[in-house]
Amino acid sequence: MSDVARLADVSIATVSFVINETKPVTAATRKRVEDAMRELGYRRNALGRALASKRTRILAMLYPALQRRLHESAVEFFTSAAERARELDYSLVLWPISNDADQVQELIGNGFIDGVLLMEVQRDDARVEELTGSTMPFSLIGRTRDPKGLPYVDVDFESSLVEVIDYLEGLGHRKICLLDNGSAEHALVDYGPLVRTRATFAEEMERRGLDSVHVSCPDTPISGQEAVDELLATAPDTTAVILMNDSASFGFTTGLTKHGITIPRDISVVLFASTPDVAASTDPRLTLWRLPSTVLGRMGVESLVDQLENRAEEMTQSVAACTFEEGYSTGPAPAGNP
Repeated sequence: MSDVARLADVSIATVSFVINETKPVTAATRKRVEDAMRELGYRRNALGRALASKRTRILAMLYPALQRRLHESAVEFFTSAAERARELDYSLVLWPISNDADQVQELIGNGFIDGVLLMEVQRDDARVEELTGSTMPFSLIGRTRDPKGLPYVDVDFESSLVEVIDYLEGLGHRKICLLDNGSAEHALVDYGPLVRTRATFAEEMERRGLDSVHVSCPDTPISGQEAVDELLATAPDTTAVILMNDSASFGFTTGLTKHGITIPRDISVVLFASTPDVAASTDPRLTLWRLPSTVLGRMGVESLVDQLENRAEEMTQSVAACTFEEGYSTGPAPAGNP
């Protein structure tokens, strides 16, 4: 810092103000300091800063990659969260460990991180119990069975799914299938999004007097094709499918084509809680209820930093609904088969 100050012809304190953004400096002075830093190859000593402040300014996003593949929507959560962390002068790292409380304990006990952002939350999540019993600040992207007293942001799967059913019923569909991700169910017991979506689907279909069908398959393209066989064998008069399985979507639409079934003339397909990239990976492009990944990733980081900076008046507990993006995979129920 002394070398930078000497070259820029400013005080060491002014260099510190520029680096740490603790006090305003003029644009001309900032430019001289930054030019001097580049010329000298100066880099802020992150370790020294951490030792001085007793903080690393590193946030860890815990994702159970050993149990759940890193799908497109998870990437959107991570990238938006990383961007917001950087804006707030923090670094976000993706920490791919299992949903095991012991591994969480090892992480929070090593002194490497200042806070934890938890993804893929189960309704009874051992990681949450471990974090609640520690002094480590944390926030959830997801909800437990009883989220009282927990900071979280989450997808409003319930109201979003009701909108999907409204939309399909308005097109005349009365026999609707929910095709979801069986891999998530086996890997993460009582996985929140899956449990809440299934419950809402069953309750809403019964309330409306509509015929419901449920099919679950692993998250692979070949499993999507096999799901078509299962659907045609058990409920061939189904006219609409709500697809909540990104990796199976391509195989599912391919399987329908192989059976001579045309989308949307013979059957309508809605991609639920996913991303535009997944919707565009099939022919035709799928009508989509898009996950609010970007919004929630940023909100999750803000919730965590609010705790670290002691600036939150109230604990963050917020949900965001999926948004409709029209595709080419939905239409009126086939005549004579409502």
